Amino acid sequence: MRVTLADPSVLIPGFERTHREQSALYPYRQVEWQPVHTVYVPADRFDDATTREWGDAALELFRRHLPEADLAAILGTSPGAGEDLAGDVHGRVAAKLSREPVEDLRIDFEDGYGIRTGEEDGHASAAAKAVAAMHAAGTLPRRWGLRVKSFADGDPVRAVRTLDGFLTGVTDRAGLLPEGFVITFPKVLMRDYLYQFADCLDALEDGLGLGRGALRFEIQVEAPQTVLFLDAGLVTSLRGRLAAAHFGVFDYTASCALPPHEQRLDHPACDHARHVMQTVFAGTGVELSDGSLAASPASDDGRDVRDLWRRHARLVGHSLTHGFYQGWDMHPSHLVSRYAAVYAFHLSRYGEYARRVRAWEERRDAGEGVMDEPATIKTMAAALRRADLALGTGLGDPPA
Repeated sequence: MRVTLADPSVLIPGFERTHREQSALYPYRQVEWQPVHTVYVPADRFDDATTREWGDAALELFRRHLPEADLAAILGTSPGAGEDLAGDVHGRVAAKLSREPVEDLRIDFEDGYGIRTGEEDGHASAAAKAVAAMHAAGTLPRRWGLRVKSFADGDPVRAVRTLDGFLTGVTDRAGLLPEGFVITFPKVLMRDYLYQFADCLDALEDGLGLGRGALRFEIQVEAPQTVLFLDAGLVTSLRGRLAAAHFGVFDYTASCALPPHEQRLDHPACDHARHVMQTVFAGTGVELSDGSLAASPASDDGRDVRDLWRRHARLVGHSLTHGFYQGWDMHPSHLVSRYAAVYAFHLSRYGEYARRVRAWEERRDAGEGVMDEPATIKTMAAALRRADLALGTGLGDPPA
């Protein structure tokens, strides 16, 4: 064809450099497994039986207070609607609680633990011993780690000492650092804290004989100040150490001066912070997690337990519809409503998405007046993969 410009490349002299920067910041990644939750356990209450005890407690509540007929009410669907879905979800939750109740464990040395100047060294050593025992027994969750104290509290040495003692204890006992380890770095009020912490991780890797980049961390977004300095450049400037960003609802809402009764995950202020996190880290590979519900059943009575499950399932659903596929669980009862809400979310649209993707691949109209764009098909394919990963071995089978 006839063209006007003889050589357009001379008009774009910096293209290769810019494209390399794009590829570094936003590499293509297929959807990978991500835990649906993080379970937080104060360090002084953690031992090698903790995850099984959580699973047993959740399963006991599930069997006593959640017959299949009541699941629709917990999930907020009308009675009789989606009976097949309810049966599928109910069976999957029972299997999950029996097989793998905790996907991601965080041993907490921060807010859930408190200031224990004379005890923290001992609890760090005991936690390391318990983790090594779990690794040997094959009971360590697929993702695990600890939350250190915040640099913002003015004592970074305490945070690093606990991390050092814990990691040294684990590697001494286990002979290696088991897979799936991550550190939670809370209350990051200054951007420089991230680089200071990363330098400490460099030194720990060298001292422990770990490969460079073995120690990764997740930043907690718990204040408006943090939201203001988030940007995609953190991924490269932290040399790939930034694994995730987790939202902290209670510190965040307190920082915004919201009244106590408005400290809730679905508050518009929280939606804004999460949307900033989502926008900043889109395409970078940094995982996102929502926060928690700081409530447990008011009593062991079935009505109180189901009230808690309804409330928690609604909040989990809110997170899922906003594209946050992970959250924090703070009590064994939360495992029931977490898995029920997650499984229902993924299963409810699975058939529709599969049909539409198949129709697109076969280059035919999916029917019902739907004209899917390539971006929509890409999103549905990702949703199907995410569902398969969250459901265990795939749609057709219960978790093995």
